[in-house]
Amino acid sequence: MIIIITGTSKGIGFEIAELLGKKGHIVYGFSRRTVNSSYFTSLSVDVTDKEQIEEAVSMILRKEGRIEVLINNAGMGMVGAVEDTSKQDIQNLFTLNLIGPVQMITAVLPAMREQKLGKIINISSIGSEMGLPFRGFYSASKSALDKVSEALRYEVKNWHVQVTTVHLGDIKTTIAESRIRTKVSQVYKKVFERVYHLMNQHVAKGTEAIEVAVYIEGLLERRDWKAHYYFGKLGQRIGVPLKWILPQNFYEKLMRKYSQMDEY
Repeated sequence: MIIIITGTSKGIGFEIAELLGKKGHIVYGFSRRTVNSSYFTSLSVDVTDKEQIEEAVSMILRKEGRIEVLINNAGMGMVGAVEDTSKQDIQNLFTLNLIGPVQMITAVLPAMREQKLGKIINISSIGSEMGLPFRGFYSASKSALDKVSEALRYEVKNWHVQVTTVHLGDIKTTIAESRIRTKVSQVYKKVFERVYHLMNQHVAKGTEAIEVAVYIEGLLERRDWKAHYYFGKLGQRIGVPLKWILPQNFYEKLMRKYSQMDEY
């Protein structure tokens, strides 16, 4: 298959690109910083730049004649209190986590429609299913991507284009080094530092990125897709059905305890 993956300079995206390339697929990795790989072609593409995307996609179509799979993996995290987050930080986050994937989808859909075949995987987060303390805008950006993905499923089904969202739990990557940390005012500082420390511990103990790659490979082999898949440690995956069935106030008590927020 001819596959485009975004955010392939490191972490999850790199592991997915390497594995699928090893399996014999023709893989193009889009990222701002190119990397050396024997298994996929790394291209310098900023997914927030529509012109760069269209140029790269056109080049691939000229060379390969088709694009069968798009995996929207590029994104970033952001931590901080809702009250303290600036308009610019919010715009930067949504530009990468929502507008970027949409621009990628827009670029590949005409070819997928013409060939009446295509698969689109949007990488989301288990945190998109609930508003996480001090990660409210990150949760919101991924939740927005979820809803766009659901709408897209209706719109492209007649052309045999499949769309799914993969919600990840904590994955052991260097995300802590690249996530935006907004200004946190003194009133939140004590509890924020405790939650932030716990957050980084969960990432350090998270699932290995290669396991995500293996999971994605398995998805590509399935004939039909559900709208949503959840991947990660059981303790995090279980939070999703609990959110659906428990009273909100009781669920919030569980989340406060899990996040060590009981004492300010």
